Amino acid sequence: MVEIDRSISFDGRDIRLTVGLLAPQAGGSVLMQSGDTAVLVTATRSAAREGIDFLPLTVDYEERLYSVGRIPGGFLRREGRPPEKAILTSRLIDRPLRPLFPQWLRDDLQIVATTLSMDELVPPDVLAVTGASLAVLLAKIPFDGPMAAVRVGLVGDDFIINPTYAEIEAGDLDLVVAGSPAGVIMVEAGANQLPEQDIIEAIDFGYEAVQDLIQAQRDLIAELGIETVYEEPPAEVEPTLIEFIRDRAQAPVKQILSQFDLDKNNRDAALDAVKEEIVAAIAELPEEDPIQVAATTNSKAVGNTFKDLTKKLMRRQIVEDGVRVDGRKLDEVRPVSCRVDVLPKRVHGSGLFNRGLTQVLSACTLGTPGDAQNLSDDLQQDLEKRYIHHYNFPPFSVGETKPLRAPGRREIGHGALAERALIPVLPPKNEFPYVIRVVSEVLSSNGSTSMGSVCGSTLALMDAGVPLIKPVSGAAMGLIKEGDEVRVLTDIQGIEDFLGDMDFKVAGTDSGITALQMDMKIPGLPLEIIEQAVKQALPARLHILEKMLQAIDNPRTEMSPFAPRLLTIKIDPEMIGMLIGPGGKTIKGITEETGAKIDIEDDGTVTISAIDESKAKRARNIVQGMTRKLNEGDVYAGKVTRIIPIGAFVEFLPGKEGMIHISQLADYRVGRVEDEVAVGDEVIVKVRELDSKGRINLTRLGIHPDQAAAAREAATTNQ
Repeated sequence: MVEIDRSISFDGRDIRLTVGLLAPQAGGSVLMQSGDTAVLVTATRSAAREGIDFLPLTVDYEERLYSVGRIPGGFLRREGRPPEKAILTSRLIDRPLRPLFPQWLRDDLQIVATTLSMDELVPPDVLAVTGASLAVLLAKIPFDGPMAAVRVGLVGDDFIINPTYAEIEAGDLDLVVAGSPAGVIMVEAGANQLPEQDIIEAIDFGYEAVQDLIQAQRDLIAELGIETVYEEPPAEVEPTLIEFIRDRAQAPVKQILSQFDLDKNNRDAALDAVKEEIVAAIAELPEEDPIQVAATTNSKAVGNTFKDLTKKLMRRQIVEDGVRVDGRKLDEVRPVSCRVDVLPKRVHGSGLFNRGLTQVLSACTLGTPGDAQNLSDDLQQDLEKRYIHHYNFPPFSVGETKPLRAPGRREIGHGALAERALIPVLPPKNEFPYVIRVVSEVLSSNGSTSMGSVCGSTLALMDAGVPLIKPVSGAAMGLIKEGDEVRVLTDIQGIEDFLGDMDFKVAGTDSGITALQMDMKIPGLPLEIIEQAVKQALPARLHILEKMLQAIDNPRTEMSPFAPRLLTIKIDPEMIGMLIGPGGKTIKGITEETGAKIDIEDDGTVTISAIDESKAKRARNIVQGMTRKLNEGDVYAGKVTRIIPIGAFVEFLPGKEGMIHISQLADYRVGRVEDEVAVGDEVIVKVRELDSKGRINLTRLGIHPDQAAAAREAATTNQ
């Protein structure tokens, strides 16, 4: 293939697409560049495997630490398991791609995006999304594209396309918009409590920019002479079998879907019973019967056809009757209940959130600065995380039995969404220095567990005494689109997600949106439908928030007695080495003596933590004493620690000791030190001299009674 370059400019920032240069044996490959960030994206197709009845699409995003001039840590000194950010980027590429492949496609597809170079300005993720679309087109894979993505930031009052890391950090919005010629196909956003209208305008702004990237791909494909029209293969299921199933299932399935008093489990059981009756009826037919032959030849034909019929009838009921399978109106939220303080206070905070059959238990743990998550082995600009949200989805939550494994992409994605929704309302580090971890345990699932995690975690954080700026709630919106008929659904349950066209999660406070995530199963939506969904989510969020505030209306003013107590002081950064000591000897000594944990930052911030507050105060006093700058003439109350022939040593500040020469013990001649003071005596001393070797010489002479009284009072206060 000949090498071709194309460049597109957004506000002076170029995106360069290069094909025909790298990875010649991949089905399709493109190098996406902006600034010094370069991402190679490839798409490869293999023949379908026997028995596959779904699209086996694999999307992998690979980070290489050489791209930022770093060598990996660990014994092997090579990249290992993908960090969470890489997994989230894989999901970001997958989500807008998947709906654009035809439903009949069964070939193995693999998209691999590899960051080869990265600067401190341009994030590689949206480049990888657009590159995946072009790579698929170059590989001549059936695809209803092109598709492209851009990031939208908000700095001041202005939207900007593909902001830098610094602009994202300084702004109030981090929005990724992916679109196809048919409309918006994916939205992913974090926002600082932005009003709904601002979010809608940002999506519109981003989709306009997406059009330029779509056109650039079309131009490249046309120049290369690649044809993008594909004929759909013949139907997988014989029409006679479809008709047989429809005749026997339509009436009972319709009746089941209109029985609004059935819960999820009973509805599923009733539908399964109808399907089993059809399977039994087919089994009774002669072996040579075309229906029997069709069902035997394709073992999954009956199940797939029955699912398609159920989907059609459910959607028709919503579109024509305006009624959902549980009898709710289109904009109605399921019953909500909330509880806090569910677990003993050894768990620092807990919240239980129920919405319909969805139940999430969230637990909050408060940690010290040393508990922050280290991110040094990925390409992120931030090197640590102070707020960590984990999401667990055990098989019993949907009544299934499966082996328990490490968190998958779904768990990581849902945890990241809930984390993103809550970060804008967390107190700043200088006001609340704790590292916070929340774990959301999905105990029962029937739709929108990620938004249930947001609600449950808000309850847990408030129960733990975290002073949130505002509480956050969330709701998931759905969509049924039949031709020109469109219905937006509030608070979708499992069957509406499974058989619907959209899963649109909206989280925020009563002031605005903090997080969005929209995924589609159709090739795209016009902005007016997205606007309707965003606005319809607001009353649902406020209704849920009202129920949450009935359980706890403000963060607790007292933390669990088992949560660490943090005391923060500031020292001169030049004294950090002295405080740590050779090989950490000094700081280890303080820890052993007091039982407190000490964390030191490069700017001189020292955070001292202990479950027992008195231990934390003791450690703080020692650190303050060791790092306090002394001046000649300062007066302190101290205690004699040891005696030598020429004087007495006095600890006058925690961890800081000086010597009183025998000549400075009294205003008369002292024959022996022991005649004047003994070990353990409390004495008032004045700093007489700080010599060139750092030694502190003290005296008991020339101290005014008022100075002595003030020193005793200060010593009592600091105990």
